[in-house]
Amino acid sequence: MSQPRNKEISAKQPASAAIGRRPYRLAALVITVAVVAALGFWWSKGRQTGVPPAVVSKAAANVINQHGPAATPKPAFEKLTGRWQRADGGYIIEIQSIEPSGKMNAAYFNPRPIHVAKAEASQYEGIVNIFIELRDVNYPGSTYNLTYDPADDYLKGLYFQAAQGQTFDVYFMRLQP
Repeated sequence: MSQPRNKEISAKQPASAAIGRRPYRLAALVITVAVVAALGFWWSKGRQTGVPPAVVSKAAANVINQHGPAATPKPAFEKLTGRWQRADGGYIIEIQSIEPSGKMNAAYFNPRPIHVAKAEASQYEGIVNIFIELRDVNYPGSTYNLTYDPADDYLKGLYFQAAQGQTFDVYFMRLQP
């Protein structure tokens, strides 16, 4: 009879020993995580402040030289803002603003508003171009590819009517405010 009891006691001892070690393991784990987090924080702060100011200034200057100052639009783009009416009807393009990157905040009316999916201005060899994509009912990807004529202050180019699959020569005159 004593043998089964010994087996029961010996089976219980490892379990009770493991229970006694759990708080130490948990404490060791918490301390390890805290130390690693503190080292990571210290290392990241050291890397941020370890860059010499001259290097930061040169990097910032390179970004400005490549993309231009963020707040200064291209002078050629400034001339595009306003309302433009297509010569053959009541179609109106309204260009509210243009970012230095060329992204335009534009609206299109026929005479009701039509959703403008994409509007961009670009400049190549002194020629200012506009691309507008319309995505709405009866306008499944219709596009305008226009060029600005500064001498006569109008937009001219091509209109692709996607629903019909046809392309038309068009031009827009500036509407006075």
